[in-house]
Amino acid sequence: MAADPDRYDVLVIGGGPAGASTSYWLASAGVRVACVERKVFPRDKTCGDGLTPRAVKQLDDMGLYHELERYHRYTGLRAVAHGVTLELAWPDHPTFPDHGFVVKRRHLDQVVFDHATAAGADTFQGTEAVAPIVTDGLVAGAVVKDKETGETREIRARYVVIADGANSRFGRALGTARNRSYPLGMAIRTYYESPLHAEPWIESCLDVRDRNGSSLPGYGWIFPVGDGTINVGIGLLSTFRDWREVNTSHLMAEWAATAPAYWEIDPEHPVCPPTGGRIPMAGSVNPKVGPTWAVVGDAGGSVNPFNGEGIDYAYETGRKVAELLAEALATGDGMALQQYPKWLESEYGLYFKVARLFAQVIGQPALMRELTRVGMRSRSLMDWVLRIMANLLQPDEIGPAEAAYAMAAAIVKRVPEPLP
Repeated sequence: MAADPDRYDVLVIGGGPAGASTSYWLASAGVRVACVERKVFPRDKTCGDGLTPRAVKQLDDMGLYHELERYHRYTGLRAVAHGVTLELAWPDHPTFPDHGFVVKRRHLDQVVFDHATAAGADTFQGTEAVAPIVTDGLVAGAVVKDKETGETREIRARYVVIADGANSRFGRALGTARNRSYPLGMAIRTYYESPLHAEPWIESCLDVRDRNGSSLPGYGWIFPVGDGTINVGIGLLSTFRDWREVNTSHLMAEWAATAPAYWEIDPEHPVCPPTGGRIPMAGSVNPKVGPTWAVVGDAGGSVNPFNGEGIDYAYETGRKVAELLAEALATGDGMALQQYPKWLESEYGLYFKVARLFAQVIGQPALMRELTRVGMRSRSLMDWVLRIMANLLQPDEIGPAEAAYAMAAAIVKRVPEPLP
Protein backbone atom coordinates (compact mmCIF):
# COMPACT_ATOMS: atom_id res chain seq x y z
CA MET A 1 0.00 0.00 0.00
CA ALA A 2 1.34 3.45 -0.90
CA ALA A 3 2.08 5.83 1.95
CA ASP A 4 -0.54 8.50 2.64
CA PRO A 5 0.82 11.58 0.82
CA ASP A 6 -0.45 13.86 3.60
CA ARG A 7 0.74 11.86 6.60
CA TYR A 8 4.34 11.97 7.81
CA ASP A 9 6.51 11.13 10.76
CA VAL A 10 7.54 14.79 11.08
CA LEU A 11 6.20 18.03 9.64
CA VAL A 12 8.63 20.97 9.60
CA ILE A 13 7.11 24.45 9.45
CA GLY A 14 9.56 26.74 7.61
CA GLY A 15 12.33 26.07 5.12
CA GLY A 16 14.98 28.58 6.24
CA PRO A 17 18.23 27.55 7.96
CA ALA A 18 16.62 25.85 10.97
CA GLY A 19 13.87 24.12 9.02
CA ALA A 20 16.10 22.98 6.17
CA SER A 21 18.68 21.66 8.64
CA THR A 22 16.01 19.74 10.55
CA SER A 23 14.58 18.33 7.33
CA TYR A 24 17.97 17.32 5.95
CA TRP A 25 19.07 15.46 9.07
CA LEU A 26 15.69 13.73 9.47
CA ALA A 27 15.61 12.64 5.83
CA SER A 28 19.21 11.42 6.08
CA ALA A 29 18.15 9.25 9.03
CA GLY A 30 15.38 7.69 6.95
CA VAL A 31 12.54 9.58 8.62
CA ARG A 32 9.52 10.45 6.48
CA VAL A 33 9.51 14.24 6.73
CA ALA A 34 7.65 17.08 5.03
CA CYS A 35 8.81 20.71 5.05
CA VAL A 36 6.49 23.59 4.12
CA GLU A 37 7.92 27.03 3.26
CA ARG A 38 5.56 29.94 2.62
CA LYS A 39 7.95 31.74 0.27
CA VAL A 40 9.24 30.53 -3.09
CA PHE A 41 13.03 30.32 -3.48
CA PRO A 42 15.09 32.26 -4.25
CA ARG A 43 13.93 34.87 -1.76
CA ASP A 44 15.72 37.65 0.09
CA LYS A 45 16.19 37.83 3.85
CA THR A 46 17.43 40.71 6.00
CA CYS A 47 20.86 39.46 7.08
CA GLY A 48 24.52 40.37 7.03
CA ASP A 49 25.13 37.24 4.92
CA GLY A 50 28.25 36.34 6.91
CA LEU A 51 28.81 32.70 7.85
CA THR A 52 30.96 32.21 10.94
CA PRO A 53 33.21 29.18 11.42
CA ARG A 54 30.41 27.56 13.49
CA ALA A 55 28.01 27.84 10.55
CA VAL A 56 30.63 26.63 8.08
CA LYS A 57 31.16 23.49 10.17
CA GLN A 58 27.45 22.69 10.13
CA LEU A 59 27.26 23.13 6.37
CA ASP A 60 30.38 21.02 5.93
CA ASP A 61 28.80 18.28 8.06
CA MET A 62 25.80 18.38 5.71
CA GLY A 63 28.15 17.80 2.78
CA LEU A 64 27.83 21.33 1.42
CA TYR A 65 31.36 22.70 1.71
CA HIS A 66 31.84 22.40 -2.05
CA GLU A 67 28.84 24.72 -2.49
CA LEU A 68 30.39 27.29 -0.14
CA GLU A 69 33.56 27.35 -2.21
CA ARG A 70 31.61 29.04 -5.00
CA TYR A 71 31.20 32.10 -2.77
CA HIS A 72 33.42 34.65 -1.04
CA ARG A 73 35.73 33.26 1.63
CA TYR A 74 37.00 35.60 4.33
CA THR A 75 39.72 35.43 6.97
CA GLY A 76 38.31 37.25 9.98
CA LEU A 77 36.98 40.51 11.37
CA ARG A 78 38.27 44.02 10.82
CA ALA A 79 37.24 46.12 13.84
CA VAL A 80 37.10 49.90 13.37
CA ALA A 81 36.60 52.42 16.18
CA HIS A 82 38.01 55.71 17.46
CA GLY A 83 40.40 56.06 14.54
CA VAL A 84 41.93 52.61 15.11
CA THR A 85 41.66 49.58 12.81
CA LEU A 86 42.46 46.03 13.91
CA GLU A 87 42.35 42.98 11.63
CA LEU A 88 41.51 39.93 13.74
CA ALA A 89 41.82 36.51 12.13
CA TRP A 90 39.49 33.70 13.14
CA PRO A 91 41.33 31.61 15.75
CA ASP A 92 42.71 28.12 15.31
CA HIS A 93 40.19 25.73 16.84
CA PRO A 94 40.05 21.92 17.09
CA THR A 95 36.41 21.81 15.94
CA PHE A 96 35.74 24.82 13.75
CA PRO A 97 37.54 26.04 10.59
CA ASP A 98 39.70 29.18 10.57
CA HIS A 99 37.58 30.99 7.99
CA GLY A 100 34.06 31.96 7.05
CA PHE A 101 32.11 32.74 3.89
CA VAL A 102 29.80 35.53 2.78
CA VAL A 103 26.79 34.11 0.94
CA LYS A 104 23.64 36.03 0.14
CA ARG A 105 20.68 34.42 1.83
CA ARG A 106 18.76 34.20 -1.43
CA HIS A 107 21.44 31.72 -2.54
CA LEU A 108 22.33 30.02 0.75
CA ASP A 109 18.83 29.14 1.88
CA GLN A 110 17.89 27.64 -1.47
CA VAL A 111 21.06 25.51 -1.50
CA VAL A 112 20.26 23.98 1.91
CA PHE A 113 16.54 23.61 1.16
CA ASP A 114 17.32 21.81 -2.10
CA HIS A 115 19.84 19.64 -0.25
CA ALA A 116 17.11 18.54 2.16
CA THR A 117 14.91 17.70 -0.82
CA ALA A 118 17.70 15.66 -2.41
CA ALA A 119 18.16 13.78 0.88
CA GLY A 120 14.54 12.61 0.68
CA ALA A 121 12.44 15.28 2.40
CA ASP A 122 9.13 16.16 0.75
CA THR A 123 9.37 19.94 0.41
CA PHE A 124 6.61 22.36 -0.50
CA GLN A 125 7.37 25.96 -1.45
CA GLY A 126 4.72 28.68 -1.57
CA THR A 127 2.87 26.76 1.13
CA GLU A 128 1.93 28.36 4.45
CA ALA A 129 1.03 26.55 7.66
CA VAL A 130 -2.03 28.50 8.79
CA ALA A 131 -3.18 26.54 11.85
CA PRO A 132 -2.12 23.59 13.98
CA ILE A 133 -4.12 20.38 13.96
CA VAL A 134 -4.77 19.23 17.54
CA THR A 135 -5.99 15.71 18.24
CA ASP A 136 -6.72 14.55 21.81
CA GLY A 137 -4.84 17.59 23.09
CA LEU A 138 -1.70 16.87 21.05
CA VAL A 139 -0.36 18.74 18.03
CA ALA A 140 -0.75 16.34 15.12
CA GLY A 141 0.06 18.38 12.03
CA ALA A 142 -1.07 21.58 10.35
CA VAL A 143 -3.60 23.02 7.96
CA VAL A 144 -1.57 24.41 5.06
CA LYS A 145 -2.53 26.79 2.29
CA ASP A 146 -1.17 27.01 -1.24
CA LYS A 147 -0.24 30.70 -1.57
CA GLU A 148 -0.92 30.72 -5.31
CA THR A 149 -4.27 28.93 -5.47
CA GLY A 150 -5.56 29.61 -1.96
CA GLU A 151 -6.46 25.95 -1.54
CA THR A 152 -6.04 24.42 1.92
CA ARG A 153 -5.34 20.86 3.01
CA GLU A 154 -4.22 18.98 6.07
CA ILE A 155 -0.76 17.53 6.59
CA ARG A 156 -0.71 15.20 9.57
CA ALA A 157 2.41 14.08 11.41
CA ARG A 158 3.46 12.41 14.63
CA TYR A 159 5.69 15.37 15.43
CA VAL A 160 5.83 19.00 14.31
CA VAL A 161 8.94 21.22 14.27
CA ILE A 162 8.35 24.98 14.25
CA ALA A 163 11.03 26.80 12.24
CA ASP A 164 9.11 29.74 10.80
CA GLY A 165 11.57 32.38 11.96
CA ALA A 166 11.47 35.43 14.21
CA ASN A 167 8.00 36.36 15.48
CA SER A 168 6.87 32.81 14.74
CA ARG A 169 3.14 32.87 14.04
CA PHE A 170 2.77 29.12 14.24
CA GLY A 171 4.69 29.03 17.50
CA ARG A 172 2.50 31.73 19.02
CA ALA A 173 -0.57 29.67 18.09
CA LEU A 174 0.87 26.95 20.35
CA GLY A 175 1.50 29.38 23.21
CA THR A 176 5.14 30.39 22.72
CA ALA A 177 6.02 33.91 23.82
CA ARG A 178 9.10 36.10 24.10
CA ASN A 179 10.41 37.11 27.52
CA ARG A 180 10.36 40.89 27.08
CA SER A 181 13.14 41.40 29.62
CA TYR A 182 15.53 39.74 27.18
CA PRO A 183 17.24 41.79 24.46
CA LEU A 184 15.64 42.25 21.07
CA GLY A 185 17.79 43.00 18.05
CA MET A 186 16.94 45.44 15.28
CA ALA A 187 18.82 45.59 12.00
CA ILE A 188 18.59 47.16 8.57
CA ARG A 189 20.77 46.49 5.54
CA THR A 190 21.23 46.98 1.81
CA TYR A 191 23.92 46.41 -0.83
CA TYR A 192 26.29 48.84 -2.54
CA GLU A 193 28.72 48.40 -5.37
CA SER A 194 32.35 48.63 -4.24
CA PRO A 195 35.79 47.95 -5.76
CA LEU A 196 36.67 46.20 -2.47
CA HIS A 197 33.93 43.60 -2.82
CA ALA A 198 36.47 40.77 -2.45
CA GLU A 199 38.24 41.98 0.72
CA PRO A 200 39.38 39.10 2.97
CA TRP A 201 37.83 40.74 6.06
CA ILE A 202 34.29 41.42 7.17
CA GLU A 203 34.20 44.80 8.88
CA SER A 204 32.47 46.01 12.03
CA CYS A 205 32.40 49.66 13.08
CA LEU A 206 32.00 49.97 16.83
CA ASP A 207 31.83 53.77 16.89
CA VAL A 208 29.18 54.89 14.40
CA ARG A 209 28.68 58.63 13.93
CA ASP A 210 26.38 60.76 11.83
CA ARG A 211 27.43 63.43 9.34
CA ASN A 212 27.72 65.96 12.16
CA GLY A 213 30.08 63.76 14.16
CA SER A 214 27.51 62.83 16.80
CA SER A 215 27.49 59.26 18.09
CA LEU A 216 24.77 56.94 16.84
CA PRO A 217 23.43 53.89 18.70
CA GLY A 218 24.38 50.44 17.50
CA TYR A 219 27.19 49.10 15.37
CA GLY A 220 27.70 49.18 11.63
CA TRP A 221 28.87 46.38 9.41
CA ILE A 222 30.28 46.02 5.91
CA PHE A 223 30.59 42.49 4.55
CA PRO A 224 32.21 42.01 1.12
CA VAL A 225 30.12 39.63 -0.98
CA GLY A 226 32.65 38.99 -3.76
CA ASP A 227 30.21 39.63 -6.60
CA GLY A 228 30.88 43.33 -7.07
CA THR A 229 28.79 44.30 -4.06
CA ILE A 230 29.11 44.70 -0.31
CA ASN A 231 26.46 44.12 2.35
CA VAL A 232 26.15 47.30 4.43
CA GLY A 233 23.99 47.42 7.53
CA ILE A 234 23.55 48.65 11.05
CA GLY A 235 22.11 46.97 14.12
CA LEU A 236 21.22 47.86 17.67
CA LEU A 237 19.71 46.21 20.73
CA SER A 238 16.59 47.01 22.72
CA THR A 239 18.82 47.61 25.76
CA PHE A 240 19.50 51.06 24.27
CA ARG A 241 17.25 53.36 26.31
CA ASP A 242 15.45 55.09 23.45
CA TRP A 243 15.48 52.22 20.96
CA ARG A 244 11.76 52.51 20.20
CA GLU A 245 12.28 56.06 18.94
CA VAL A 246 15.16 55.16 16.62
CA ASN A 247 14.39 55.65 12.94
CA THR A 248 16.35 52.80 11.40
CA SER A 249 16.04 54.20 7.87
CA HIS A 250 17.68 57.44 9.04
CA LEU A 251 20.28 55.41 10.94
CA MET A 252 21.08 53.45 7.78
CA ALA A 253 21.37 56.60 5.67
CA GLU A 254 23.78 58.21 8.14
CA TRP A 255 25.91 55.07 8.40
CA ALA A 256 26.16 54.72 4.62
CA ALA A 257 27.14 58.39 4.31
CA THR A 258 29.89 58.12 6.94
CA ALA A 259 31.25 54.62 6.27
CA PRO A 260 35.03 54.46 5.72
CA ALA A 261 35.93 56.19 2.45
CA TYR A 262 38.07 53.32 1.17
CA TRP A 263 34.92 51.31 0.42
CA GLU A 264 33.95 53.99 -2.13
CA ILE A 265 30.25 53.73 -1.34
CA ASP A 266 27.84 55.97 -3.22
CA PRO A 267 25.31 56.41 -0.39
CA GLU A 268 22.64 57.77 -2.71
CA HIS A 269 22.62 54.72 -4.96
CA PRO A 270 22.17 51.40 -3.15
CA VAL A 271 21.74 48.31 -5.30
CA CYS A 272 18.32 47.71 -3.70
CA PRO A 273 16.08 49.38 -1.10
CA PRO A 274 17.12 48.75 2.52
CA THR A 275 15.21 46.08 4.42
CA GLY A 276 15.04 45.58 8.17
CA GLY A 277 13.59 43.48 10.92
CA ARG A 278 13.51 42.61 14.62
CA ILE A 279 15.01 39.44 16.04
CA PRO A 280 14.40 37.81 19.46
CA MET A 281 17.67 36.79 21.09
CA ALA A 282 19.36 34.76 23.80
CA GLY A 283 16.81 31.95 23.85
CA SER A 284 14.10 34.41 24.83
CA VAL A 285 11.14 32.43 23.42
CA ASN A 286 9.49 29.73 25.53
CA PRO A 287 8.32 27.03 25.80
CA LYS A 288 10.57 25.42 23.23
CA VAL A 289 9.04 21.98 23.38
CA GLY A 290 5.71 20.25 23.89
CA PRO A 291 4.73 16.58 23.91
CA THR A 292 4.79 16.39 20.09
CA TRP A 293 6.42 19.63 18.94
CA ALA A 294 9.62 21.67 19.24
CA VAL A 295 10.79 25.14 18.25
CA VAL A 296 14.15 25.69 16.54
CA GLY A 297 16.25 28.60 15.28
CA ASP A 298 15.00 32.18 15.29
CA ALA A 299 11.49 30.98 16.19
CA GLY A 300 12.93 30.04 19.59
CA GLY A 301 15.11 33.14 19.92
CA SER A 302 18.30 31.12 19.38
CA VAL A 303 20.35 34.15 18.35
CA ASN A 304 23.64 35.32 19.87
CA PRO A 305 23.29 38.81 21.46
CA PHE A 306 27.05 39.29 21.25
CA ASN A 307 27.00 39.56 17.46
CA GLY A 308 23.43 39.05 16.24
CA GLU A 309 24.39 35.74 14.63
CA GLY A 310 21.60 33.21 14.27
CA ILE A 311 22.38 31.02 11.27
CA ASP A 312 24.82 28.75 13.09
CA TYR A 313 22.40 28.27 16.01
CA ALA A 314 19.58 27.57 13.54
CA TYR A 315 21.60 24.78 11.95
CA GLU A 316 22.67 23.42 15.33
CA THR A 317 19.23 23.43 16.97
CA GLY A 318 17.61 21.93 13.88
CA ARG A 319 20.19 19.16 13.84
CA LYS A 320 19.70 18.36 17.52
CA VAL A 321 15.92 18.18 17.27
CA ALA A 322 16.27 15.94 14.22
CA GLU A 323 18.55 13.65 16.22
CA LEU A 324 16.08 13.47 19.12
CA LEU A 325 13.09 12.86 16.85
CA ALA A 326 14.89 10.13 14.94
CA GLU A 327 15.59 8.48 18.30
CA ALA A 328 11.98 8.88 19.42
CA LEU A 329 10.65 7.35 16.21
CA ALA A 330 13.16 4.49 16.19
CA THR A 331 12.68 3.49 19.84
CA GLY A 332 9.11 4.55 20.49
CA ASP A 333 10.37 6.67 23.39
CA GLY A 334 7.94 9.57 23.47
CA MET A 335 10.08 11.33 26.07
CA ALA A 336 13.18 11.60 23.87
CA LEU A 337 12.14 15.03 22.58
CA GLN A 338 11.92 16.33 26.15
CA GLN A 339 15.72 16.23 26.31
CA TYR A 340 15.83 19.23 23.97
CA PRO A 341 15.47 21.99 26.63
CA LYS A 342 18.16 20.31 28.73
CA TRP A 343 20.49 20.24 25.75
CA LEU A 344 19.78 23.92 25.00
CA GLU A 345 20.59 24.84 28.58
CA SER A 346 23.84 22.87 28.65
CA GLU A 347 24.92 24.08 25.20
CA TYR A 348 23.89 27.75 25.28
CA GLY A 349 22.29 28.60 28.62
CA LEU A 350 25.20 30.13 30.50
CA TYR A 351 26.73 31.63 27.35
CA PHE A 352 23.49 33.41 26.46
CA LYS A 353 23.19 34.65 30.04
CA VAL A 354 26.66 36.21 29.82
CA ALA A 355 25.65 37.70 26.46
CA ARG A 356 22.55 39.27 28.02
CA LEU A 357 24.79 40.99 30.58
CA PHE A 358 26.94 42.25 27.71
CA ALA A 359 23.81 43.53 25.98
CA GLN A 360 22.91 45.58 29.04
CA VAL A 361 26.38 47.12 29.06
CA ILE A 362 26.46 48.13 25.40
CA GLY A 363 22.99 49.63 25.73
CA GLN A 364 24.71 52.50 27.56
CA PRO A 365 26.45 54.55 24.83
CA ALA A 366 28.93 56.33 27.12
CA LEU A 367 30.08 53.06 28.68
CA MET A 368 30.22 51.37 25.28
CA ARG A 369 32.43 54.14 23.89
CA GLU A 370 34.85 53.85 26.79
CA LEU A 371 35.03 50.07 26.56
CA THR A 372 35.72 50.13 22.83
CA ARG A 373 38.29 52.88 23.27
CA VAL A 374 40.17 50.73 25.80
CA GLY A 375 39.73 47.52 23.80
CA MET A 376 40.99 48.95 20.53
CA ARG A 377 44.33 49.77 22.15
CA SER A 378 45.17 46.07 22.49
CA ARG A 379 45.18 43.52 19.67
CA SER A 380 45.50 40.61 22.11
CA LEU A 381 42.51 41.87 24.09
CA MET A 382 40.38 42.17 20.95
CA ASP A 383 41.53 38.73 19.77
CA TRP A 384 40.00 37.09 22.81
CA VAL A 385 36.95 39.33 22.67
CA LEU A 386 36.37 37.98 19.15
CA ARG A 387 36.63 34.40 20.39
CA ILE A 388 34.07 35.05 23.11
CA MET A 389 31.63 36.97 20.92
CA ALA A 390 31.71 34.36 18.14
CA ASN A 391 31.39 31.49 20.66
CA LEU A 392 34.68 29.95 19.55
CA LEU A 393 36.08 29.21 23.00
CA GLN A 394 38.06 26.02 23.49
CA PRO A 395 36.58 23.93 26.32
CA ASP A 396 39.85 22.16 27.10
CA GLU A 397 42.07 25.24 26.99
CA ILE A 398 42.44 27.94 29.62
CA GLY A 399 43.74 30.90 27.65
CA PRO A 400 42.97 34.59 28.25
CA ALA A 401 39.64 34.38 26.41
CA GLU A 402 38.51 31.29 28.31
CA ALA A 403 39.63 32.79 31.64
CA ALA A 404 37.78 36.06 30.99
CA TYR A 405 34.64 34.20 29.98
CA ALA A 406 34.86 31.95 33.06
CA MET A 407 35.05 35.04 35.26
CA ALA A 408 32.00 36.60 33.61
CA ALA A 409 30.14 33.30 33.81
CA ALA A 410 30.86 33.00 37.53
CA ILE A 411 29.32 36.43 38.04
CA VAL A 412 26.15 35.87 36.02
CA LYS A 413 25.49 32.51 37.69
CA ARG A 414 24.61 34.54 40.78
CA VAL A 415 22.25 36.83 38.90
CA PRO A 416 18.60 35.70 39.13
CA GLU A 417 16.70 35.11 35.92
CA PRO A 418 14.40 38.02 35.01
CA LEU A 419 10.67 37.40 35.10
CA PRO A 420 8.84 37.24 31.76
